[in-house]
Amino acid sequence: MAGAIIENMSTKKLVIVGVTLLLFQVLAFMVGGLIAPSPTTAMHYLATKCVDTIKHRQESKWFMPWGHDQCEKIRSFDEAVAKKIEANNIVFAVHIPLPQKEMSSWFQFMLVILQFDIAFKMFNQIEDGALVTLDVKLAYRDDTISEWTEMAHSFEQRKLSCNFTTAKSYENEGRYYECDLLPFMEIGSVAHKYYLLNIRLPVNERKKINVGIGEIKDIRLVSIHQNGGFTKVWFAMKTFLTPSILIIMIWYWRRITLMSRPPVLLEKVILALGISMTFINIPVEWFSIGFNWTWMLLFGDIRQGIFYSMLLSFWIIFCGEHLMDQTERNRFSVYWKQVGPIVFGSFCLFIFDMCERGVQLTNPFYSIWASDVGTELAMAFIIVAGICACLYFFFLCFMVFQVFRNISGKRTSLPAMSKARRLHYEGLIFRFKFLMLVTLACAAMTVIFFIISQVNEGHWHWGGHTVQVGSAFFTGIYGMWNLYVFAIMFLYAPSHKRYGDEQASGDAAANSGEDIQLTTTITHVDGPTEIYKMTGKEAQE
Repeated sequence: MAGAIIENMSTKKLVIVGVTLLLFQVLAFMVGGLIAPSPTTAMHYLATKCVDTIKHRQESKWFMPWGHDQCEKIRSFDEAVAKKIEANNIVFAVHIPLPQKEMSSWFQFMLVILQFDIAFKMFNQIEDGALVTLDVKLAYRDDTISEWTEMAHSFEQRKLSCNFTTAKSYENEGRYYECDLLPFMEIGSVAHKYYLLNIRLPVNERKKINVGIGEIKDIRLVSIHQNGGFTKVWFAMKTFLTPSILIIMIWYWRRITLMSRPPVLLEKVILALGISMTFINIPVEWFSIGFNWTWMLLFGDIRQGIFYSMLLSFWIIFCGEHLMDQTERNRFSVYWKQVGPIVFGSFCLFIFDMCERGVQLTNPFYSIWASDVGTELAMAFIIVAGICACLYFFFLCFMVFQVFRNISGKRTSLPAMSKARRLHYEGLIFRFKFLMLVTLACAAMTVIFFIISQVNEGHWHWGGHTVQVGSAFFTGIYGMWNLYVFAIMFLYAPSHKRYGDEQASGDAAANSGEDIQLTTTITHVDGPTEIYKMTGKEAQE
């Protein structure tokens, strides 16, 4: 009867495999640290104040801040007052990118953050809970002479959160409030070279629109997009890793199907893990270079959520199958209490993502952070997700501790065995424990990556400290997932080697113990490895 490669492969070959995987892991970090630029770039813009001189507003008219068709501009609102220009006739115009530059499909997405410069006036202070109403339009074109094509138009509200750090007195009039950054826009594809934003602040005192928002002096925007260089490195990694995982997965399952017994639950879950890794690896992002697929951000989140669910579930089942008695193991229903919360949490992640990025497919100016309720829900979600991730890791550590204790209890029978058989089992136990420690390290890095990703995605919205995530961290963690899945499928694949006949081999078994898997007293327990069989022996007997 054949065992798994992890127990049949000689120590020398196993060390070579381990060192090779470690070198690839180091290479994954080096690719991000030495070759790829930082994942994102931020560009700062100061909106130009344009004057709409036409009495009857034209929806098709666009205001350019510079260029041959630039608008009529004013420098300040004092100039507007002097020229008797009404607030409703002032348009804040921002051209993305800056002059002499172009946007590119390699940028993948664009997130725009808004900040107001508001001056303090004794008779025009910011009221508590003040809301700014924005009439915003977004247009695009692919050369400098074509007409602008409208991409989105919406009326949005953003709640001001500003502090005035000095005394509110006449002496301090003209000083600026300190206002938090506000979410403004996000698009999931940068398919055009030039973008134009026109922003109006309509005033209607009767309807209390844009009343009590202080004296706005300027509007500043920050656009954040993925670096094209990082995108190319990321696509290259995906293109290289996809066939690697696909080939090892097909090879693994072919070996499983060649066995005389049906596959056990652990082997099926390993296959599912390989499928989920392949799903997240497939570089469909290449199509975003030629097609305007605004749903790619949402699709990427869904793929990553499926992989998270499968990876976390695998670790639970992987440990559980080495804890369960033979009567309980190999049944997926046994794990509903552990896997159920993981699936539910992933579903909540999907709903949360659909509430924002799903709506942004039709309205890029929508943000769940724009309202108090949405902000509180989003903040609570990030905090709860982080806490749950930490609790999961502690629970996994507890399960690994129980597995180690279970195996230690089985070791009491080793002294009664022959020397060759005892050394063989001690070697198997050491290899399994080492793999479990690697699993814990992988789980810890995954939890850290998940928490940092959530904080990094939300820090623009809730004004906390920025968490800088470098390219090396992204490529390193992504490489670690692939290498771990590759190692699991390779090491748990059935070996071509067979049990030797202990009586026929005699003392020679001690000299060839690395290459020959000895016959044991528990071969009637089906499973991928001897450790798996050992942990289930007690109940079977």
